Amino acid sequence: MQTSIWLGQALPIGIGATLLMDGWLWLLQRCGVKTQNFAMIGRWAGHLAQGRVRHAAIGAAPPVSGELALGWAVHYAVGIGFALLLLLWQGPAWLAAPRPLPALCFGWLSVAAPLLLMQPAMGLGLFTLTPAAALRQALRSLLNHTVFGLGLYLSALALS
Repeated sequence: MQTSIWLGQALPIGIGATLLMDGWLWLLQRCGVKTQNFAMIGRWAGHLAQGRVRHAAIGAAPPVSGELALGWAVHYAVGIGFALLLLLWQGPAWLAAPRPLPALCFGWLSVAAPLLLMQPAMGLGLFTLTPAAALRQALRSLLNHTVFGLGLYLSALALS
């Protein structure tokens, strides 16, 4: 399948999965659970574009113009990228008849990005700083990315 066709499918699947995850995060916030501040992702991305990958504490880094919008754009771009990787891994047969397990597994694998890449780069350490917070954060991220995986499946199902 051509890359443009894959991307044409990855866009709605990635956007749908990310929207479902955002709905989940909104529900968590309504229940008083602290969730990701997308401005900090935008701040990190803004500094990354200037060549700075790692920060001791992203909150203490100088703000970047439009960081909240940039953070949301990065969030959705990553969701679309993950959808594209899922489609490349599973191939056209999965897209024609989506099954939940590959999408959920991919969602579970995608949890490595925040825990092993984003958090350390933003100065939060691997799985955050303290052992108690690390377990809580890892479980929260796993649940969030399970919802993302479910969104990958449901979005692909809606397209098939």
